[in-house]
Amino acid sequence: MILVGSKLLSEDIFDKHFACDLNACKGACCVEGEGGAPLTEEECAILDSIYDDIKPFLNQEGIDIIEKTGLFTVGQDGGLETPLVDGGVCVYATTEGGVLQCGIERAHREGQTTWKKPISCHLYPIRIKELVDFEALNYHQWNICEGARKCGAAKEITVLDFCRDALVRKYGEEWFEEAKKTYEVWQQKKQ
Repeated sequence: MILVGSKLLSEDIFDKHFACDLNACKGACCVEGEGGAPLTEEECAILDSIYDDIKPFLNQEGIDIIEKTGLFTVGQDGGLETPLVDGGVCVYATTEGGVLQCGIERAHREGQTTWKKPISCHLYPIRIKELVDFEALNYHQWNICEGARKCGAAKEITVLDFCRDALVRKYGEEWFEEAKKTYEVWQQKKQ
């Protein structure tokens, strides 16, 4: 683990390559897994305030579940998460050209909301674990992302670089610049 500010980063974030390839996976992360996308309390409040703006970008199945059960749910681990349609696809996922995409992100791209999507989705493949004195950032290697690993390797994009916008959103530009400098020092020592 590598310390950047008060965050512990797995070396895999510096060492592994990743770049989403939706043509390869078809947005499988919106449907695979044991539950919905993790949400914070603040994100649940944001979803409540922007629901009318994102609703036109959602599938009817998702809207029906949201209107029946709510904008978020409590998962098996007791954490807040996005609801799922019949235990599968996220209620906020939409299908565009045979590929699952985030309806919240589509609304954002169309200028209907300033909020892009849940940070847990934006940060993927980085997962955050809260520790007593630190947040640990780990690289989550999932079999459905084989195409992303190949694409990242071909383009020489590290997990750190792929997640740049999300990391800046979460921790700020200054923290990300410190992470990049740490990466450069780490890379020199590795040689």
